[in-house]
Amino acid sequence: MSLVLTITSCGGSASVMGNSNSNQTNVELSKKNFNVIGTASGVSTNTYIFGIGGSSNRALLEKAKSEMMKNANLTGPKAIVNVTYDKHFNGFFPFYSQVTVTASANIVEFTE
Repeated sequence: MSLVLTITSCGGSASVMGNSNSNQTNVELSKKNFNVIGTASGVSTNTYIFGIGGSSNRALLEKAKSEMMKNANLTGPKAIVNVTYDKHFNGFFPFYSQVTVTASANIVEFTE
C-alpha cells in the first residue's frame, strides 16, 4: 500500500479565456469578410523542485503566446482570434511539480 502512495502523482487542469495584453488590435468579425483557415498553438512549461524554480505565471503565459504567434505564421490579411489558455498541473507536491500552459487560437484570413 505504501508503494502505491509513493509512486502515484496528482494532476489538475484549468482553462482560461481572455486577453492578457492590454495593447492589442481589435478585430470585428460581424461581417462575412473572413475565412477561418486553421488553428495555432504554443506550449510553455515550468518545473518546480520543493516549490523553487521556473518563471512567473505571466512569463509562462507570454512564452506560450509567443510560441503560438510564431507557429501561426501570420502574413498578409490574417489574424488570430478566440485565444484561450489551458493550464495543467502535475507532480508530487511539494517535492516536484510541473505547470504547463498551452495557448491556442483560430487563424482567420480576411477576404475584403
